[in-house]
Amino acid sequence: MQMIARACLALSAGFVAAFNPVSADDHVRPSDQAAMDASTRARIEGNSGITLQWIGWDNRGVAMLRRGAEGDIYLSGGQISPDGPGTLWVDGRIVEAGGDYFIFEGLIRIADAPDVGRVCEQTKRWRFAVTQNRKYYRLREFEWCDGLTDYVDIYF
Repeated sequence: MQMIARACLALSAGFVAAFNPVSADDHVRPSDQAAMDASTRARIEGNSGITLQWIGWDNRGVAMLRRGAEGDIYLSGGQISPDGPGTLWVDGRIVEAGGDYFIFEGLIRIADAPDVGRVCEQTKRWRFAVTQNRKYYRLREFEWCDGLTDYVDIYF
């Protein structure tokens, strides 16, 4: 099962990159330009992966961007534990971005991390932000599921 999930993630990364690339100049609809800070846009587009601390910070997962038909920016990706069944999955769109934050509207799903059988899944608006000059955006809701603290980070 894990092998299939990894293959799907790798295939989707190649598909998105090949068929719907996002460039720094054309991914936001003209009416949304004011809502998308240029430095935040560049950081998100040039991200170097996504992590959930239960899975680990050393083996980052993939966070991919794609442009929708209407110019919306979609963020999809995840991280799969190399040592067990833990997974993180995000899928949705970026609806706003400022100097040190962005708002993601979509699904965040954590399964089997840190414990087998744990599943946390919600679809809503999420805020990611940079704090204390760190080199990543961190999900600002830490205990959104069952009281455990989940750190979801997207690196730039």
